[in-house]
Amino acid sequence: MIRIALRTLRHHRTGFLASFIALFFGAAIVVGCGGLLQSALKSTAQPERLAAAPIVVSADQRYLGTQSEEPFIERVPVDAELAKKLKSVEGVGAAVPDVSFPAALASGDGKQAAAKVTGHGWSSAKLTPYRVSSGAAPSGPGQVVLDERLAGQAGLKPGDRVRLLVGGGAQNFEVSGLARGDGGSGSVFLSDARAAELSARPGKADVIGVFPASGADAGQVAKAVEKALGTPAFTVLTGSERGRAENPDIVSGGDDLVALAAAFGGLAAMVTVFVVASTLGLSIQQRQREMALLRAIGATPGQLRRLILGETLLLTVIAAGLACALGPQFGRMLLDAFASAGVVPDSMEFHAGSLPLIAGASTALITAVGAAFIAARGPARTRPTEALSEAGLERRWFSWPRVVLAVLCLGGGAALAVVTAGMDGPKAAGAATPAAMVWTAGFGLLGPVLTRAMTAGLFRPVSALSGLSGRLATLNSKARTARFAGAVMPVMLATGLAIALIYMQTTNSRGAERAFDDSLRADLAVTSDAGGLPLDMVDTVQKQKGVAAASAQVSSIGYVEPRTPVEPTADSGEGAADPPEMALAGVTPEGITKTTAFRATEGSLGALRGKTVALPTRYTDGHKVGDMVPMRLGDGSRVSLKLVATVKGERGYETALLPAAFLAQHTDSGLIPRIMVTAEPGTDRAELTATLDALSEQQPGLRVTSRDTLAAAQAEQDDTQAWMAYLVLGVVVGYAVIALVNTQALATTERRREFMLQRLIGATRRQVMQMMAMEAALVALAGIVLGSIVAALTLVPLSMSVLGTATPEGSPWIFAVVVGAAFALTLATTLISALTVLRNRPVEAVGVRE
Repeated sequence: MIRIALRTLRHHRTGFLASFIALFFGAAIVVGCGGLLQSALKSTAQPERLAAAPIVVSADQRYLGTQSEEPFIERVPVDAELAKKLKSVEGVGAAVPDVSFPAALASGDGKQAAAKVTGHGWSSAKLTPYRVSSGAAPSGPGQVVLDERLAGQAGLKPGDRVRLLVGGGAQNFEVSGLARGDGGSGSVFLSDARAAELSARPGKADVIGVFPASGADAGQVAKAVEKALGTPAFTVLTGSERGRAENPDIVSGGDDLVALAAAFGGLAAMVTVFVVASTLGLSIQQRQREMALLRAIGATPGQLRRLILGETLLLTVIAAGLACALGPQFGRMLLDAFASAGVVPDSMEFHAGSLPLIAGASTALITAVGAAFIAARGPARTRPTEALSEAGLERRWFSWPRVVLAVLCLGGGAALAVVTAGMDGPKAAGAATPAAMVWTAGFGLLGPVLTRAMTAGLFRPVSALSGLSGRLATLNSKARTARFAGAVMPVMLATGLAIALIYMQTTNSRGAERAFDDSLRADLAVTSDAGGLPLDMVDTVQKQKGVAAASAQVSSIGYVEPRTPVEPTADSGEGAADPPEMALAGVTPEGITKTTAFRATEGSLGALRGKTVALPTRYTDGHKVGDMVPMRLGDGSRVSLKLVATVKGERGYETALLPAAFLAQHTDSGLIPRIMVTAEPGTDRAELTATLDALSEQQPGLRVTSRDTLAAAQAEQDDTQAWMAYLVLGVVVGYAVIALVNTQALATTERRREFMLQRLIGATRRQVMQMMAMEAALVALAGIVLGSIVAALTLVPLSMSVLGTATPEGSPWIFAVVVGAAFALTLATTLISALTVLRNRPVEAVGVRE
């Protein structure tokens, strides 16, 4: 039977090619998404600025002791004095703390945007290493060393004066020297004392670079350092792991990528299962006459199973092997695309280990063998004396196990719909995405029943409108229910996924946009090229003519801790606490009610001074106004804040309010990113903008932007997040489209004998083509209707959660384009395949194939 299986490959090229395409692309996508997931879990990057330090010590960016261990949004600092302790560890030759702060190199005329740079203390130059190429190191608070590439771009040399926008103001420095190194061209170095003064967190350092003593083994020294620290709150990094300390965004970006890669990797695997099972099943169904003949001449059920399984295994091994070779390249392309869009850091490394390869090959192998085994049951169970009659007419096109599985899938879809509708808006897509696939699987299992019912309902209208060709098309679909359902399912899959996933993104984007618009009452925003503004600038802006209110706005993310403190542990486990994450906004209470939509339901927002907080009503956790609330801020700091007010917030978009002066101390810059300004009634916006622009004389780098610009910037940020989903969505939907074309071509080209018999009894090519056009229209219509139902069942709960209405957000043209594309692809593929078959002479085709 194995020898027969090898020989049958060349006699059923179309069916095997269709199965090979489904297996290869499915496995390649799973391998690529698996590599993306593994890269996100490892989150490594080759260091640049810290390349010379074999060992790097930093604070752990994760919220240790919790279930999810989410990363903190701000850099978690370490005590600068820790360097002295590390120097005493056996085998350590030197420990160098690194302090970084944002700055900008002012242009000569002050009108052009300043060039953003990063400041450091000179002692940390050895971490790269940087070496003075001309001039000298900074010896006083008024001197600076520039990267020679940066100096070349600005036309500066030792002895020149340069103006830096730093610490919320402008300061003049003398260029004492130029440095050469590989740590990026945007570095400037001040004296250690001056850098410590300008740092947002005095007495703290970002990281500590550790150099082993001469002759000491770096690996042994790293273990000794880890033992000396004695707490999981610190991480000791070597090799490519050092990139995480250099760029904490790798940790947060990696976590975002984990969720995306896991969700769409699972979606891709489910689509692969669906497509491969459908394609293989259809391919084997079309060989019923061959199987019947084998049974009639004495082949046993076991021999038939081995024949089908042998063919499938051979095909799967070839397809999976090719997918394992090319899948990692596909995953690397996805990661590069995310990096180019700014979604993940450029330095993040791609990892394609054995697990993604095993996952992709296993998905293809298990699905293919399972589909082949199920498809082989029918021919194998048929008695030899009934085999040919069974092949001539479909009698077993449905079964009770299929009904049970369908009911389970539909029940799972209904359960996920309830869960989706009850979730917070931003998180609802996490349940809606698998719901789409569960609904699709349920309708796919019921495909023969649903398509048979739809065909019966369309018989009379189609016959009346299209005459003989339509009558033949409907009769064909009724006579070959399983074949017709196999052709409909890929159309349903492509249509349902495209409509559901695209509208899912547009609905989520609209929810975020609406939450932003509803919370904003300001007309203008004041920002700075220096990375932020000093807090006293709020009062200066408030005093300007035409300003009704001004309030600082500092953004971060924090957590409300449970009453039992969360202690950092190396392994938190499933029973650990999971504090709710929420947005934090630092404000100045004087202007908050006129610049934002926040209103106190209890207490007073005017009391937001010192260490206080106003929490959303849903997150008070039983605390009353006046109680002390334990919280974790964006830099990992544990604080206890007095609850002075509660506020309402749109579900899923709630924000906790803190005094801007306090929250800014726990951000990377330590400054006020923007000041929101509301104009007095009747004030001309252009005049007010000019008035605020004039403040740049006393506050260099100051910029004034409009409300529309703020909304556009927020929309661009949301679009960037959605772009990640759209990219992988395009891959999954693209695979579904390939399956659609693949299946329609297979379903058509394997009907050579039928078409030639029609030609022999007098049918013309045109009549056969008309019949196939009507069949393609029926397939497309059934698939589009079922796909639209799948999309509706997915989107209505999501929209209820995100927008509070059953109607999802998005242009109706999206639906029109998806439906039109599905119809056109089905029709074009069917007609092209039929036309290819009809080029053969009827007598030759029948003789050769039979």
